[in-house]
Amino acid sequence: MHVSRCDLLRWQFELTWALFDYHLERLVPEDLLWEPAAHCWTLRPDAEGQWVPDWAETEPDPIPVPTIGWLSWHIGWWWSVTIDHVEDRTPRERTEITWPGDSEAAIEWLRGLRESWLAVLARLTEADLDATAPFPWPKDPEHTVAHMVGWVNAELMKNAAEIGQLRLLRAASGG
Repeated sequence: MHVSRCDLLRWQFELTWALFDYHLERLVPEDLLWEPAAHCWTLRPDAEGQWVPDWAETEPDPIPVPTIGWLSWHIGWWWSVTIDHVEDRTPRERTEITWPGDSEAAIEWLRGLRESWLAVLARLTEADLDATAPFPWPKDPEHTVAHMVGWVNAELMKNAAEIGQLRLLRAASGG
């Protein structure tokens, strides 16, 4: 049986999403901003009430432990920008990607990004996969759209595992 690269990447994405959705369905509002350590990154409302993620241009050492809310913003940021690139739109700056502010809205935002990504995947052809990736390796002919789709799958899996682990730790610790 021959499986095309497009079908394999879509299957891998759906598997990754199913694992992520397992945790999304079980999140409670208190999970999102639970700080698992003294040294952590989270989201904080600014003077206008917009949620702003903790950030450093140079990755700190040690790396702060992120909250689930911060991770959900991070997914929304890199995925939104990836979709901007694929859709040939001007990619938004990190500071333009805002977190919705509560668990229900954040989950719906992520599910909306999934739907947008599924539409991208549905349009991809085998020939498209060989084109130079527009993101996250701009103009690097060594990295193709197939690499980019694989990167999205891997990045989502990593972030899903982080969110799942934080959710389980909070539950086990009594939150």
